[in-house]
Amino acid sequence: MATKQPPPLMKKHSQTDLVSRLKTRKILGVGGEDDDGEVHRSKISQVLGNEIKFAVREPLGLRVWQFVSAIIFSGVAIMALAFPDQLYDAVFEEESVNSKTPIRLYGGALLSLSLIMWNALYTSEKVVIRWTLLTEACYFGVQFLVTTITLVESGRISTGAMLLLTSRLLFTLITIYYYYQVGRRPKKV
Repeated sequence: MATKQPPPLMKKHSQTDLVSRLKTRKILGVGGEDDDGEVHRSKISQVLGNEIKFAVREPLGLRVWQFVSAIIFSGVAIMALAFPDQLYDAVFEEESVNSKTPIRLYGGALLSLSLIMWNALYTSEKVVIRWTLLTEACYFGVQFLVTTITLVESGRISTGAMLLLTSRLLFTLITIYYYYQVGRRPKKV
């Protein structure tokens, strides 16, 4: 008895059949608008969600501020590491400091913070940007308080110290502004 060969497989050309594709998409529940008014191209994007929804709506000038902050942190860190006497003299206008070690440690800490600032410049994650801004605001605030207390205790107020205090207060306010702007919920359209 001879075995009969099965007929060749027939391919259904449903991809070219527009009605069949529309029926399939309707059964899957994709292609139409959902409750939020979004049109999903696939079931995967429908289940996982649309990543545009999670993108950070950046306030105007945020990236410029992050860049300026990274430069400030890097510049002061390098100056504290390489020229601790000059940095101390610029702020407190005294002859010299007893030990260079604390100023160099300060420079090392600032260099570490500057690396965080440089990396935050290239991220689009809202949480990372907010934590970086919060770190920066805390640093500027603490530096403002410590410098103010030191100047009051010593009784000497120099032009460099007043410029430092004014700039740190301004930087703190700018950073807090961006911190709250990044954390704000976007308005629904």
